[in-house]
Amino acid sequence: MHEQYDVVIVGGAAVGSSAAYFLAANPDFDGTLLVVEQDASYQKAATTLSAASIRHQFSTAGNIRMSLFGTEFVRAMGQTLAVDGEQPDAGFHEGGYLFLATAAGLPVLQANHAVQRAEGADVVLLTPAQMLERFPWLNVEDLVAGSLGLSGEGWLDAYSLLRAIRRKAISLGAEYVQARASALLSLDGRISGVRLDDGRCIAAGTVINAAGNGASALAASAGIELPVHARKRCVFYFDCAEAVPKLPLLIDPNGAYVRPEGKGFIAGIQPDAGHDPDSTDFDVDWPLWEDVLWPTLATRIPAFEAVKVRNAWAGHYDMNLFDHNLILGAHPECAGLLFANGLSGHGLQQSPAIGRALAELIVYGAFRSLDLSEFSWQRVLENQPLREINVV
Repeated sequence: MHEQYDVVIVGGAAVGSSAAYFLAANPDFDGTLLVVEQDASYQKAATTLSAASIRHQFSTAGNIRMSLFGTEFVRAMGQTLAVDGEQPDAGFHEGGYLFLATAAGLPVLQANHAVQRAEGADVVLLTPAQMLERFPWLNVEDLVAGSLGLSGEGWLDAYSLLRAIRRKAISLGAEYVQARASALLSLDGRISGVRLDDGRCIAAGTVINAAGNGASALAASAGIELPVHARKRCVFYFDCAEAVPKLPLLIDPNGAYVRPEGKGFIAGIQPDAGHDPDSTDFDVDWPLWEDVLWPTLATRIPAFEAVKVRNAWAGHYDMNLFDHNLILGAHPECAGLLFANGLSGHGLQQSPAIGRALAELIVYGAFRSLDLSEFSWQRVLENQPLREINVV
């Protein structure tokens, strides 16, 4: 590790490593690049503790476009991320998402469907009878419609994807160091580097804040208030004696989700607002399973009345409380610093698009492949939220 780099990326999980890969792979970038990651094992990273899924069923066009590219990237990763002839595989299973709606939720489902179709998502609206024909184990009694992803949506091995992106970036010249960036450095009104927790100072032409749940503290060291908070999300792994064939990643009207995982299933649900404080601990909220999640699953899929929880873990969303959407790019009062924060639970699937966008901003000074300007700081500073409704 040197004392100066052209680009320093703080955070080496999905977003940070994607930015490193797209920068290092860009033929117009010939600079030096360092990724600062505090947990080289990634055991407590949001990337590896997530439900590791890709969906196109968002309510905002930009999110749909980013996730469409995420699918394209994962499908091609064997070729693009190969190192020394070894082709990585993240085990992408295109099992689809199925969003369910009662009468109260139908207008939103239909509006979202129109946006998704306009952006090229392969989704279809189903009646209760059509859902029952496809999924005879489903209780459709209170439902009026469902939206099913026919291709491009599904789940994968998050660590395999992250490892492949990271390994490829390193093979192209990116350097990684295990350390925590404790503060941003400034010189003449411009961000000039980072201070590490061991006291070392690394100078940089550009710094990318991809620090996940540490992003707000890092931004605050430069006087920027970033509306991103760490919110705990629990995932429960269980098995069921009765078969539930061809289960997609199912989203109940109350927000609970469940999908296959190996021989069992994983499930989770966002706590209600009154029980969702800022959190950095990894303690599993077992009452959430007993009181909310299991009753929901057993009602929606009667086979789940008899299940056994085999494992559970907690991770964290870097939740943008302003509008649940990404904040991307430069702050007008903070030159030399790019933000990629507040993914609110959909960072893994959108990390390739975000990494590519960050690389384009650094190399060309503008977006080229996909215009993501709607996710800039401008909407935050002007108090004009771009709300994402489909937050899971």
